[in-house]
Amino acid sequence: MRIRNAWFWIFKVVSLEFIITAFIVVLIPGTGVVYTVATGLARGRMASMAAAFGCTFGIVPHILASVLGLAAILHASAVLFQGLKYAGAAYLIYLAWQTYKERGPLSFKSDGVKRSLTGVARTGVLINILNPKLSIFFLAFLPQFVPLGSETALWQMLFLGGIFMLMTFVVFVIYGLFAAWAGDKVLGNAKIMGWMRTTTALVFAGLGLRLALTQR
Repeated sequence: MRIRNAWFWIFKVVSLEFIITAFIVVLIPGTGVVYTVATGLARGRMASMAAAFGCTFGIVPHILASVLGLAAILHASAVLFQGLKYAGAAYLIYLAWQTYKERGPLSFKSDGVKRSLTGVARTGVLINILNPKLSIFFLAFLPQFVPLGSETALWQMLFLGGIFMLMTFVVFVIYGLFAAWAGDKVLGNAKIMGWMRTTTALVFAGLGLRLALTQR
């Protein structure tokens, strides 16, 4: 009976509209997708999965901020929003420079050196944590799928946030594995790898500038 009630609660909370909307949002390429794909191209399958995990885990603080109302404070405080925004932009530009100089977690050097998967995941976490737009997004996104006056609104938002994270991880892993497969095909071509390194650096620099110029 308890299992049946649990399934009833899940189907009641997770609507088709939420699944479709969340899936579209996850599919849209953003900073996390770019990082996961670039990691797959540069470092292979295991690193791409570490990147996907890190980017997904980096969503946790934003979901909690939305559920606990901290995102509303972030939205209302111009100083706090600007500070976090510029920190995130600076980090993305730093990653762009590291990539261009063949250092850091996105080095495209095919030198056989095994770098830490923990470092790859940690970079993914920081990329998403330092993006204040995610907190604002979840503040506007999650409450839409929770009935007004629901006694379990807190748990419903947490559960929906967990579903969103699971979808994010699965989609990012697919992106990363495909990128790793493509990277294996061109790993020995120095010209192509150099082009990929420069392109990745420019993309991260562009994302950093876009975040720096964004408005709430």
